[in-house]
Amino acid sequence: MTRRISRNVALLGGALGVCAATASAETLRWASNTDPQTMDPHAVNSAPVLSFLNNVYEGLVRRGQDMSIEPSLATSWEPLEGENGWRFTLREGVTFQDGAAFTAEDVMFSYQRASDEAADVRSWFAPVSEVRVVDDFTIDFVTTSPNPLFPDSIANFMILDKDWAESNDAALPARDAENYATLNVNGTGPFTVSDRDPGVRTTLAPHDGWWDTPEHNVTEAVFTPIGNAATGLAALLSGEIDFIQPIPLQDVAQVEGRDGFKVLEGEETRVIMFGFGHEHDALLYSSDVTDTNPFTDQRVRMAAAHAIDIDSINRVLFRGKIAPANQLVPAGISGYSAANENRLGYDPDRARELLAEAGYPEGFSFGLKCPNDRYINDEALCRAAASMFAAVGLDAELSTGPVRDYWPQLREDDFDMYLLGWSPGTFDMEHPIRFLLHSQDDEKKLGSWNFGNYSNERVDALLPEIQQEINPEARQAMIDEVVAITQEEVAYIPLYTQPLIWAAKDNIDLTQRADNFFMLRWVTVN
Repeated sequence: MTRRISRNVALLGGALGVCAATASAETLRWASNTDPQTMDPHAVNSAPVLSFLNNVYEGLVRRGQDMSIEPSLATSWEPLEGENGWRFTLREGVTFQDGAAFTAEDVMFSYQRASDEAADVRSWFAPVSEVRVVDDFTIDFVTTSPNPLFPDSIANFMILDKDWAESNDAALPARDAENYATLNVNGTGPFTVSDRDPGVRTTLAPHDGWWDTPEHNVTEAVFTPIGNAATGLAALLSGEIDFIQPIPLQDVAQVEGRDGFKVLEGEETRVIMFGFGHEHDALLYSSDVTDTNPFTDQRVRMAAAHAIDIDSINRVLFRGKIAPANQLVPAGISGYSAANENRLGYDPDRARELLAEAGYPEGFSFGLKCPNDRYINDEALCRAAASMFAAVGLDAELSTGPVRDYWPQLREDDFDMYLLGWSPGTFDMEHPIRFLLHSQDDEKKLGSWNFGNYSNERVDALLPEIQQEINPEARQAMIDEVVAITQEEVAYIPLYTQPLIWAAKDNIDLTQRADNFFMLRWVTVN
């Protein structure tokens, strides 16, 4: 498989036209607003990458249609006897897409690769102290303390073939560069990539040697990233594609009013929020405050929260389809703190008072970074928020761009305030505490998405206790304490839970999972 260099958007119409002309009854043509930036499952910890590659690679466990954990490359798992951790019994007779046999050595290699400093997913293995190959089809993950959530936490840990990766100089992931695994695949999953033109088109074909029983009838799947929402909707309604995720909320009625099309609506487990540069000594993008960072003052962060009119955002941008968020997980997620359901409401007068108390009666300017192709209405949301901030004296210099450029900017601390969406991979509040609220600690593999490095010693101390506590009431009490602390300190500004708005032709049957992952193995073209 070779990489084509051309990314000219003018090719889009031609590419879609060819697909439409040659499609068989079992060809699925789908689109999304974001292209997965890599084919390496350990290089980038983001939903567009993990969702796409879950069709190609597999882990020890996987999530079913109802999001429950079920066996995949492991047939069973059980707590270790006499020590903390888990023993996984592996599935025999599984082959990678190049025909190589799957064994425990591939799991060990993938663990070492995914937990390396070069990997973006290394935080998944923060609880792991040792991994042992018992035999070809048995492997132990030893944890530093009891960790009942560990099997759930590795649902997106995908296994590479050790020999394939090493022989192609891809022993480590390339997060900010390229190697063979960036552009090529060799998984055990239901589909393989037969052709990839990054940013233009990716074609998948069924893996004939897949160990499981196919529930789909797709003989070819063609994915096209379409960043412009109007172009994507036009491609669907003209028949050039069969399915798209997401569509703009304002276009729902148009799709529902057309014969032969349907809209699938749901609520994702992803909370959209604003984050701050907590550890920054000074603002990077201010024209009037250059020697300090006002956002290190809790009163200023609270003022920013009071400036947001979430009801207006819901009415104008989201047609009443979002649920306001008060913490980093939505209601219904394990660990959600019912004791801390109140959110800082819209109160511009109080926002101005807080700014004055903090020493900024006239406000100040700052930089706001946002993606324009990652979340539903992300750029429009940030423009609306910037206007609301300005109304209380917070003059936001808004900068937006594609997500492929956005993540590197956040990792380089190139922001004053930023937009982030987070869906808990374990469907438990422990997940955002580990990734977003714990202090950055590369050695312990914690806080890897805590870009602004919010830090609280008590929160850090509670995380390991939450991870190992098996008494539900005691565990929830500790989570409630974390939520109360981080709400009081305004570690982030939770905004809302993102809706799921997909559109498809009537002849396409598919599953809309709450994590916004699109799985080809459940698609039927009728």
